[in-house]
Amino acid sequence: MARAMFEYTKTILKKVSFNSELFYKELEKALNLLLPYEVEELTIWLKQFTANKPELYSCMALIR
Repeated sequence: MARAMFEYTKTILKKVSFNSELFYKELEKALNLLLPYEVEELTIWLKQFTANKPELYSCMALIR
């Protein structure tokens, strides 16, 4: 179940990445729902996903 939530979170973040405000809100929700080790995995994924999306860099402040 927990792994499914992690994959679902990634799917949602991909779908809302066109809007930085939505992305921020969904990322905030995800950080509250996921387990600590999943947050670490999500952080790694986010760094790769946002590498060529400068409009989402501000959202990365949530994970620091």
